[in-house]
Amino acid sequence: MSSNPVAETVASLMPRARAELAELVAFKSVADFDQFPRSESEGAANWVADALTAEGFQDVALLDTPDGTQSVYGYLPGPEGAKTVLLYAHYDVQPPLDEAAWTTPPFELTERDGRWYGRGAADCKGGVIMHLLALRALKANGGVPVHVKFIAEGSEEMGTGGLERYAEEHPDLLTADTIVIGDAGNFRAGLPTVTTTLRGMTMLRIRVDTLEGNLHSGQFGGAAPDALAALIRVLDSLRAQDGSTTVDGLTSGSRWDGLQYDEQQFRRDAKVLDGVELIGSGTVADRIWARPAVTVLGIDCPPVVGATPSVQAGARATVSLRVPPGVDATEATKLLQAHLEAHTPWGARVSIEQVGQGQAFSADTTSPAYAAMARAMSVAYPGQEMQYAGQGGSIPLCNTLASLYPQAEILLIGLSEPEAQIHAVDESVSPEELERLSVTEALFLRNYAAS
Repeated sequence: MSSNPVAETVASLMPRARAELAELVAFKSVADFDQFPRSESEGAANWVADALTAEGFQDVALLDTPDGTQSVYGYLPGPEGAKTVLLYAHYDVQPPLDEAAWTTPPFELTERDGRWYGRGAADCKGGVIMHLLALRALKANGGVPVHVKFIAEGSEEMGTGGLERYAEEHPDLLTADTIVIGDAGNFRAGLPTVTTTLRGMTMLRIRVDTLEGNLHSGQFGGAAPDALAALIRVLDSLRAQDGSTTVDGLTSGSRWDGLQYDEQQFRRDAKVLDGVELIGSGTVADRIWARPAVTVLGIDCPPVVGATPSVQAGARATVSLRVPPGVDATEATKLLQAHLEAHTPWGARVSIEQVGQGQAFSADTTSPAYAAMARAMSVAYPGQEMQYAGQGGSIPLCNTLASLYPQAEILLIGLSEPEAQIHAVDESVSPEELERLSVTEALFLRNYAAS
């Protein structure tokens, strides 16, 4: 990184950043209060609130959102007449999955092979630290040249819409000229990237029932309708022979015209086993950024260990459908529900419950904020130009903010490059990415203030 005072300041702050990230990662802040104590999320929220207060933020508050979680808000005034920038991250995290499969404990930040490992290290507690580093660097080098609003969400990973509903009910709270969402990631480590599209999502829980109770498979199997087999038939109907997503009535042939994703690089990033084919058709970028994608997230059925020779009376699954920009998530939900009902065989009883939904997002890349970000990235990543990419995941708040504040410019950056393995076992963050992106954000705020 070329030498400049902001970069030097961020570099000097990295040991503190590591210590703070370790404190934040230690909170088991999963917003599923049936499985994780609410006190862990409250502890993380209070940590963020205390950090904002220490940095001179005013009006710091824990906002009780309609889904029963808390978001943390603060306001840092800048020079009179300055523009306002909203900085977003989330402090809630995905469950750790199989804790025994982690090389080191998921809620203990551990350094290994030049990376920092821990649940939320990249997604998105590292994003909270990134914002703090950028602001500290500016304060040490002439001051923060814009008004800053800071919002840290408490339930982004659950998709329960708490902050979206709160923002709709309090539309003046988050109004800004530009919004920086710190919850995306570079296309690969070292390649500065702004995410310009996000797929939306819908999540349904389907239950299939066929019998009043389980039956002996030897006595009744072959004629008694097996609910688990019926469910498998339904789920299989969601894919074509090549693995492409097939939901009746849902368009699935869109193309991605931006940065392309080399297939071999994707195989390495996704850790696809040798000899196993990728699914779908079109380019990799088409498949993961521009087209719908269905995933079976879980199935309730007897485990292999302890299973008895029984015909199952009932079974259920959670199904996620990602939808690209241009597809309304509410309409996609209706199509997915109708498809599941239509493809349930044998007259089995089927019930469907919606458990999450978020709209897709597409940014305006012609705005002055994007020019300011491009200049910042060229300094923080010498010899590299800013790239535009999509992201297969969804950040439901983006569309809410775009609807509430149609004149605001929205940029998505962050620490979730492929090696970070967010949502998986052994999630990690690259400290080099954290440092460079903190410099990027600081320089962006300075560039944007002058634009």
